[in-house]
Amino acid sequence: MDFQVVVLAGGTCKKLLPLVSKDVPKALLPVANRPVLSYVLEQLELSNLKDLIVVVEGEDAALHVGGWISNAYVDRLHVEVAAVPEDVGTAGALRAIAHHLTANDILVVSGDLVSDIPPGALAAVHRQHDAVVTTMLCSAPVSGPTESGSSGGKDKIKKPRRHNIIGLDPSKQFLLHIATGAEVEKEIRIQKSILRAVDQMEIRADLMDAHMYAFKRSVLQEVLDEKDKFRSLKEDMLPYLVRSQMKSEVLLNGAPQAKNGNEKVSSQNNQAVVSRILTNASTPSFHDLYASSNNDSSLVRRIHKCCAYIASESRYCQRLNSIQAFSDINRDVIGDASHLSGYSFSSHNNIIHPSAQLGSRTTVGPHCMLWEGSQMGDKCSVKRSVIGRHCRIGSNVKVVNSVIMNHVTIGDGCSIQGSVICSNAQLQERAVLKDCQVGAGFVVTAGSEHKGESLARK
Repeated sequence: MDFQVVVLAGGTCKKLLPLVSKDVPKALLPVANRPVLSYVLEQLELSNLKDLIVVVEGEDAALHVGGWISNAYVDRLHVEVAAVPEDVGTAGALRAIAHHLTANDILVVSGDLVSDIPPGALAAVHRQHDAVVTTMLCSAPVSGPTESGSSGGKDKIKKPRRHNIIGLDPSKQFLLHIATGAEVEKEIRIQKSILRAVDQMEIRADLMDAHMYAFKRSVLQEVLDEKDKFRSLKEDMLPYLVRSQMKSEVLLNGAPQAKNGNEKVSSQNNQAVVSRILTNASTPSFHDLYASSNNDSSLVRRIHKCCAYIASESRYCQRLNSIQAFSDINRDVIGDASHLSGYSFSSHNNIIHPSAQLGSRTTVGPHCMLWEGSQMGDKCSVKRSVIGRHCRIGSNVKVVNSVIMNHVTIGDGCSIQGSVICSNAQLQERAVLKDCQVGAGFVVTAGSEHKGESLARK
């Protein structure tokens, strides 16, 4: 499709501590025992978008990500891994690699997106409308465990998270307003010119900006150069382009109108052009280029098209951008969204690797995963959880709504609920964890009880 693809893979995101580390950057965090980045790369491959730049924050993280990609996708994708400084933001990351961008259209995808929405569908809509930017919108995900034993009180019920306030035209093809982050809680201010132009605007609070964008390269590079303080595509770049799409440009004989004695006449003529556009706003040509001539003057109103591709509600779409999202996505990919996992499930609706060993009277329930080389003792119970490679789990251990990474050792009688245990951690006998995160290599002492804590080596 002649799109150049940029995957923004991040680095060691502070919001994901202690799950991430120098050895495990965000892009390699496991979702059903596969790096989260693999879900994006496979969707791109399915859309035949195989020429990629993967941007990673930090030299060390880039080496780890590049090494994994070269092994996992040899002869399948053409990937260039580019390291950029840490904490530059998504717009800063694009600015740092802008000299590599040569195609007319650029597809930018967040490397933490777990979705079954084909990127090619977004690219096709972008081309169809000849848009400056097209953004992927999907249903805002719900968050929180559904297993009754995992959390107390109201937290048992999944609740939708408010992500954005989105304004759409009646056809739901054009993006007219977007408020993100802290702006969501403020009063909504809409440009009068936009409202006059479209007559009606649909305001939605149930849609999430999925961090997948198609840009016209010329405009993208122009804004990156001019707005060197922009850090975020979602919070800076996209709202700026949406606000700019109705701005007028007055041309005289092909050149910008000078401020002279004709300024008042030009202004009046420009208002006439604006009136023409607003009169025709309800037609499909709303975003077209309008021109009128008065004597030898040419007045042009340029309108940048900002488009939206709204995915079907039946599609799955989540970003791994928080610890809660990490837990939710792992649970979904072995549960309701199991088609994304790439694994074959047993008749019990779970995945147990042939090399895994289970003790007497040990049960692994539906929507669970027990992976290669792991061993469990007698009388253990696993519910809605993912267990990684080569874990050693003693007897009488209960694991509910949790993710246990590779090479973890768990002693007899431990109880783990709603928690994430990172690789090479050790839980000594009778340790109790509820809604905790245990960093790589950390040792939880015997008989200790922890609730809502982050336990990691300093």
